[in-house]
Amino acid sequence: MSKSFSRPGWDEYFMLQAELAKLRSNCMTRQVGAVIVRNHRQLATGYNGTPPGIKNCFDGGCKRCQLRMDGKIESGASLDRCLCNHAEANAIMHCAILGIEAGIEGAILYTTFVPCLECTKMAITIGIKKFVCLDSYPETDFDLLKEAGVEVVQLDKDTISKWAKQLVNQYDDSP
Repeated sequence: MSKSFSRPGWDEYFMLQAELAKLRSNCMTRQVGAVIVRNHRQLATGYNGTPPGIKNCFDGGCKRCQLRMDGKIESGASLDRCLCNHAEANAIMHCAILGIEAGIEGAILYTTFVPCLECTKMAITIGIKKFVCLDSYPETDFDLLKEAGVEVVQLDKDTISKWAKQLVNQYDDSP
């Protein structure tokens, strides 16, 4: 076996899945991806954007996001007016739709941003005890996470970037 062989660890692997999911986001202000995993198996994936059947955010479906893009609303303000579902909420809802018990022991939420308060409450409610994240989010309630016994791990972006570049370089090197 080659001494130079390496592969992503589980956290890196599933974070790459969350990064891939965020490419489907239709939100014009922030693209987020999430994956719920148990026993090294992906249960559900989510990305942020308007609900099915509603005009995409980037097509004008969410007036709140348009106001934010125009500089009339600050990040984190008027979230109750946003039509976009968060990636974490979409992953949790997909578990419910598919009848998957996501929160039973050992489920991990991989998400490109630490979840907001609402998504945190949903994750706690279904029993998720670990978040693996890539970036911070200003509206996160870390006191609530601590009280609920939820472990938060923030991965190094450079490590994820290295694996993503390796994947892209495989396409660049092909004939």
